[in-house]
Parts: sequence; structure tokens; C-alpha cells
Amino acid sequence: MIDIEQLLQQIRDFRDARDWQQFHNYKDLAVALSIEASELLELFLWKGNEEAHPEKLKEELADVLMYALLLADKHGLDIQQIIEDKIKRNNEKYPVEKAKGTPS
Repeated sequence: MIDIEQLLQQIRDFRDARDWQQFHNYKDLAVALSIEASELLELFLWKGNEEAHPEKLKEELADVLMYALLLADKHGLDIQQIIEDKIKRNNEKYPVEKAKGTPS
């Protein structure tokens, strides 16, 4: 099981040791998240669906996840709860009997 709080603490420790928290306001964290997501997307540019380099994929995905965790932390959000809430809303919006096997 993933211990999100332990991961988040490691990210905070890394950030704080470098005094980077001063740059981690809501807007800049959201911008950084978007930029990292674009870098993740760039790995697939001009390639087939499954042709992204696995090591680069892991690196960019880690950046995306870390900024997402920092942004949630900055807002005081319970990561597990917001994900569970979203899954519940998606289950209501896309019930299996109406969504299974249909193109998205």
C-alpha cells in the first residue's frame, strides 16, 4: 500500500532543504504541474501509442505526481479523500451498464 503521507513528507523535506517553499504558491504549483504534464505528453510526440521511453516516462510522471501532491498539500486537501470522492462521482456519471464497451 502506498503511504501518501510518507511520500509527501519526503517531497517536503527535499523542497525545504533547498528553501524552495517560497516559490510554491498556488499559482506556480499549478503552472509547474501543467508544464510537467506537457513534458510527459511530449514523450509521445510523433510516436506510436506505446513508444515512449520507459525511463523518461517514469521521470516525467514522477514530476507530475510530485507537483500534484504539493498542490493538494498547499490547499490542505486530503489526497485519499478527494480521489475517493472523484471515483464516486465518476461511478455515478458513468455507470457500468451505460459505459462499458462504449467509446469515450
